[in-house]
Amino acid sequence: MTLEAFPRLRGKRGGAFYIHGEDHFRKEEVIRALVEAHIDPATRDFNLDQLRGTEVDPQDLASVLATPPMMAEWRVVVLREVEGLSGSKNAREELLRVAANPPPGLAFVMSCTVPKGSTAKLYAELARASHSVELKAMSEADVPGWILERAEAAHGIEVDVDAARALGAAIGSNLGVLARELDKLAAFVGDRRRVTIEDVHAAGTKLPEQDRWDWFDLVGAREFEDARGSLGTLLAQGESGVALVIGLATHLLRLGITVEQGPRGLEDALPPHQKWLARKMKDQARKWTMPEIDTALAGLLDVDRLLKASPHTDEHFLEVWLLSQRVVAEAA
Repeated sequence: MTLEAFPRLRGKRGGAFYIHGEDHFRKEEVIRALVEAHIDPATRDFNLDQLRGTEVDPQDLASVLATPPMMAEWRVVVLREVEGLSGSKNAREELLRVAANPPPGLAFVMSCTVPKGSTAKLYAELARASHSVELKAMSEADVPGWILERAEAAHGIEVDVDAARALGAAIGSNLGVLARELDKLAAFVGDRRRVTIEDVHAAGTKLPEQDRWDWFDLVGAREFEDARGSLGTLLAQGESGVALVIGLATHLLRLGITVEQGPRGLEDALPPHQKWLARKMKDQARKWTMPEIDTALAGLLDVDRLLKASPHTDEHFLEVWLLSQRVVAEAA
């Protein structure tokens, strides 16, 4: 990870940096990149202080921040767990003072996870006064795209889309675990520089019997009977009916954009880590019309309501929806 990946930090040197959000893995990568951008390895021991807001005394923090660089251009102070200082008036004032007017030669890097429901003004004021980047938790839909980018950037290897989606389905959105898995796969494929789903199996990753992404593709390809046959396996792995309805609705909305505006329109509408989907949706979109997508979405809305109000199983309602879609497809 380099600062080039974050436009708001690109080329920034010195001053206050406020890195916040729930994605702890990427926050740590940004901290490392900021340290490397400022610190001379020869004077690292003299010019790098790493503190935690849950442990540091406000007076000690003020003293560290006031210390000038030694035999180097920059001094870096990393303060993790800024939220641990939110209860101290003196600490809040010191943080805001340095963020608004950092002393020469200082790069002050603050890392924070804002408590849910917090109304404290401190966090918003730090974001305004600093070079601020928010790193939200990665959604499941973003994970395959992140894997594709990470494999290329960190290892110079290519991961097949099916392999990336299988890894995401097996591991989830824990980027630290995914990064370690990619390290292992890069070593496993060696000079071949390409990871297939067979490599993921051979390297020992335990994959689910039914990949949720493959299941959405079955529906997108209007292979409703195959999707119905594997629905029980998907639910037995821990998927919920509501989560599948959300995933299906998202998939159908993407298909709708592709039908109306083509793959380029979908690519423009997708967030950064999902743009690769535009190419994959192209063939599926050819099998749908807009009225069919509207009907399918209306049916999913009914399924969502029934899932939340009826004693029947999740499988029952989703199976009925799949059967209704098969009838529409056969009539067409």
